[in-house]
Amino acid sequence: MMKPFLVIAFVFVSLGRITAQKQNFNTTVSSPDGRVQAFVFHTKENSVEYSVSYNGLTVLEDSKLGIVMEDEDYTTGITWKKAGEQERVQDEYKMLTAKKSLIKYSAVKRTIHLQNKRNKKFNIIFQVSNDGVAFRYEFPQQSDEVKRIKEEKTTFRFNEGTKAWLQPKTEAQSGWEHSNPSYEAHYMMDMKTGTPSPGKNGWVFPALFNYYDVWVLITEAALGRTYCGTALQQFSDGNEYRINFPQEAEKFTNGILYPESKLPWLTPWRIIAIGSLKTIAESTLGTDLAMPAIKMDTDFIKPGRASWSWIMSKDNFIIYDEQKKYIDFAASMGWEYCLVDAAWDKKIGYDKIKELAAYAASKKVGLLLWYNSAGNWNTVKYTPKDKLLTHEDRVKEFSILQQMGIKGIKVDFFGGDGQSFINYYQDILQDAAQYHLLVNFHGATLPRGWQRTYPNLMTMEAVYGYEMITFNQKDADAAPPHMVMSALVRNAFDPMDFTPANLYEVPKIIRRTSLTFEMATAVIFLSGIQHFAESPEGMSAVSSPAKEFMKKVPVQWDDVQFIDGYPGKFLLVARRSGNKWYVAGINAEKDKKLFRFQLPFIENGRQGKFYFTNEAGELRVSSFVNKSDGTYNSLPKTNDGFVIVFE
Repeated sequence: MMKPFLVIAFVFVSLGRITAQKQNFNTTVSSPDGRVQAFVFHTKENSVEYSVSYNGLTVLEDSKLGIVMEDEDYTTGITWKKAGEQERVQDEYKMLTAKKSLIKYSAVKRTIHLQNKRNKKFNIIFQVSNDGVAFRYEFPQQSDEVKRIKEEKTTFRFNEGTKAWLQPKTEAQSGWEHSNPSYEAHYMMDMKTGTPSPGKNGWVFPALFNYYDVWVLITEAALGRTYCGTALQQFSDGNEYRINFPQEAEKFTNGILYPESKLPWLTPWRIIAIGSLKTIAESTLGTDLAMPAIKMDTDFIKPGRASWSWIMSKDNFIIYDEQKKYIDFAASMGWEYCLVDAAWDKKIGYDKIKELAAYAASKKVGLLLWYNSAGNWNTVKYTPKDKLLTHEDRVKEFSILQQMGIKGIKVDFFGGDGQSFINYYQDILQDAAQYHLLVNFHGATLPRGWQRTYPNLMTMEAVYGYEMITFNQKDADAAPPHMVMSALVRNAFDPMDFTPANLYEVPKIIRRTSLTFEMATAVIFLSGIQHFAESPEGMSAVSSPAKEFMKKVPVQWDDVQFIDGYPGKFLLVARRSGNKWYVAGINAEKDKKLFRFQLPFIENGRQGKFYFTNEAGELRVSSFVNKSDGTYNSLPKTNDGFVIVFE
């Protein structure tokens, strides 16, 4: 059965090599293992382009490079000065909110030195690792004059026949109370490259592509204070995707939209993770290339699980007694936090919140409080509002929270990706750190590795999460494939506050997923604080094994192993916390899915518990003994899942 496929694969690999050989490359940057190659070349038209190959197969065809500033064009009339020597880059760092706790990065770096037609120098820096290609632009001159970028000409041109899995970026100022864009939409799956986005604002990162057996995930990192957040443009003629800058409304009040900075200037990294789906799922490029952690006291940073009343009881129950009940719920489950959501300042008040914080502390639970980020960029009425807009505002509010014993904040309803908004996020993070506050952003952009730079950033929404399932049946029906997509793509590098794991029922909604599918998402989804979508009443209604599982499931992970999966269809991963392994699988296909898997990374003979649902949808638990050289079968139904726990 495999032989014809191998022959076909070889033919296409060979064609890829031939295509590459036809190009007049000026330089090549190869990964340490030699499998990933970036080719950078100077064209006859005096521009600079690049292509990318994996195992000799050209995956990205000739794609454009360059920046257009208001006063300089760095795209045409380019003189190639030299390609610097290849350098080995090594890094090692620790993370509390990632798929691994100790992360090692190794890459080969080469700087391409260039000059535009007005003799202005600039560089393009390439770093190629075993799991992908990254590049960024550098303007090394010294200048006190502010420079402004009008357009980034970077493109990603795919071969004909490449498939794409992409999420449309919603229009600025659209949606409920003008609260978009917020990276909250369903993915369009398994479509031809070149398919236009349904809206003018293009496609968000990360963006997933597949060409034969090679997977590509495109995103960005090291988004500091001198650039806007970017996306991919609406149209991609010829399978060529272009960088999209934010729409006019995506800026802080009277703030900057497009990138501007004095020189020298480094732009964010463009990341092209490449390889098998396992490579993508285990890659850490999004934080490898992020800015290192700023100096801050980190003793207060403690990831954990949280109860949250709003997800089930909504606005009318942000009241003292309900929040006290949810504090008790968190304490009974051994969870570390309880989140009090919107309008707590009006319905409960600061004095009573302080009382609740003290009560929570007596139960070893930390209290988290919701805030409205908004200035004039949306019409959301929820309060507290306008308390975080300036440094002085934040110092005043955060000092009060610190005195009250509050452990963190959830800040909601941001307005886009303009440079001024990107700075606003980071202003909040830096000021919050000074007052020992953890941060969760909702109605927000993609983190792009900020959780490494600002370790007090626990999570960000930037996903069409569980709250949407609680609003209407249509989203509940679409949830299983969307959850697989969100885990593989949105959650690839950055923590995601999907708020998973409803085990009992959602009021007025028929939940389409099984109990063990929901349990599995508590393992599969990564978030520094995991807000569970369950009520005290719901938890009391489920069986004891499910409840005990939810008491023990970790939120910090030390290692990950991708076992099997396909975007929008199914996913099987293993995560390690300390000495414990959790193996979790979810099936979103229309029929039963046969999972055939091995666990060679778990000790031979180790005993575990196998959680699954029977034909009646009831939870069952059986013993599981691992044979590291054995192959196991599991047959979850549609929208079903399972978990194996090795304590």
